[in-house]
Amino acid sequence: MTNSESRLEAAQPSVFADLLLARADDDHPGLLFEDSRWTWRQVVDECFTRAAVLTRLRRPERMFHVGVLLENEPEYIFLLGAAALSGATLVGINPTRRGTELAADIRGTDCDLIVTDSGQLPLLAGLDTGVDADRVFEIDSTTWSDLVAAGRRQPARVTPAAREPTTRLLLTFTSGSTAAPKAVICSTGRLVRLATSNPFGITRADVTYNAMPLFHGNAIMACWAPSVRAGATFTMRRKFSVSGFLPDIRRFGATYFNYVGRSLAYLLSAPESPLESDTALRLVFGTEAAPRDRAEFERRFGVRPTESYGSSEGGVVIRVSQDSPPNSLGLPPESMRVEIHDTSGNQCPRAHFDAEGKLLNASEAIGEIVNTAGAAMFEGYYRNAAATRERLHGTVFRTGDLGYRDDSGFFYFAGRANDRIRVDSENFSAAPVERILARFPCIALVAVYAVPDARTGDQVMATVELVPGSRFDPQAFGEFLSRQTDLGTKWAPRYLRLIDQMPVTATRKIDKTTLRRAAWLVDDPIYLRRTESPSYRSLNEQDIVELTAEFTRYGRAPR
Repeated sequence: MTNSESRLEAAQPSVFADLLLARADDDHPGLLFEDSRWTWRQVVDECFTRAAVLTRLRRPERMFHVGVLLENEPEYIFLLGAAALSGATLVGINPTRRGTELAADIRGTDCDLIVTDSGQLPLLAGLDTGVDADRVFEIDSTTWSDLVAAGRRQPARVTPAAREPTTRLLLTFTSGSTAAPKAVICSTGRLVRLATSNPFGITRADVTYNAMPLFHGNAIMACWAPSVRAGATFTMRRKFSVSGFLPDIRRFGATYFNYVGRSLAYLLSAPESPLESDTALRLVFGTEAAPRDRAEFERRFGVRPTESYGSSEGGVVIRVSQDSPPNSLGLPPESMRVEIHDTSGNQCPRAHFDAEGKLLNASEAIGEIVNTAGAAMFEGYYRNAAATRERLHGTVFRTGDLGYRDDSGFFYFAGRANDRIRVDSENFSAAPVERILARFPCIALVAVYAVPDARTGDQVMATVELVPGSRFDPQAFGEFLSRQTDLGTKWAPRYLRLIDQMPVTATRKIDKTTLRRAAWLVDDPIYLRRTESPSYRSLNEQDIVELTAEFTRYGRAPR
């Protein structure tokens, strides 16, 4: 244990700067990236250097908000640490956003300067970001090199603002899978609490691997921050790569990696290799992977992924345990009062199932997942009071996600709030339908969502990505649905779209906003379910003419 670590153990860390200071004299490997490596001592030195740069660039009359528009690379890590040491707020800018939406992200977070590189700089061309041109710095330029050189000559110091637990350290955008991304506030005090709790089991002996984007909370909160706290060796890749994953894991000797969304499904699309069982992996943590993918990953790599339900907002945590039923989210910590509420704020009845596992009382059991004492855990959305209010009701934190709970207390996910579908006056959620459709052998990825009915309410639409090399048989699919005893009478998709590659957000979550907006008016193959039978046939031009006329007749739009 280093001298700095000994001091840390003697006092409860209150800000993230405390965790960095504990690494200041630590010569254990701290950061591995491509062919470069730094000890923790060197990482902290680089963070102090960037802190001096940011302090020099700070304009007292402006917000100390530093926008970072970079892929995963060491400079990003050094700037994260610099923000924690200087009292700056780091704004992770999503490089997959474009045009006016990207400009709105930057303006809406009051960035006073942007750190980027020559590869990302063209994304800003012609945009009204509110950032002066001379406040945009490229890390691969001589200007930035000169600033860094000057920063090295400055004494290392932690500013008073960095020692205040309430100082905003991060603004991380929500994934935007179902609505426009919002900037979630994370104080330096909150991040140190998350790192210290370390539910992932990371130790100093571990080598952690991150390929998730650093502008999103998962990469920082589930990998980098706990690595700093434990003194583990943190490794990373510039961006997620299926072909690069196994070579990286083996080259770095990684023992832990984190994932989000459909990342496991993409990894499993690679041809199986005997090298998969010859790694040092012992811990895998993520969110939203299908149970079948978790089981397949365990078969191939010999490690069972651990999942938890949560969000960037931090108001609710539910973790899968060894005794969690299939498809369950698991249980919250004993200290957390998580419930399922209806639209009136009352607890929903527990879910009941038949012998085949079909949910019998979906209409009354499904409600919103809430933490009745979670409001204090949520630090709000930056400059978005209306969205913040939607999440809070007195002491209650509202997730905006749907779920249900069985008699044993286990929670189940039923989709986002706008994943609720209403067909023939019957309400249900998308997630249970997705789980059923995912059983069909040739389906690799599936998204279920509502599209308008020509008269009233919704129709169910599904978009599927097939297993490479497979062929979709609409008759077999219809017969498969007719055999699923837990498929609700209104749940079968009216429209089925085949897509070569599922649209995803930067954090690998399926982009339902884009799918819902397109509806069935696309060039991809669309299959239509016959109303009189479970069979499917291709949507043809005459169908489109008739559907369009019906929508016109009832004064509705198909999307």
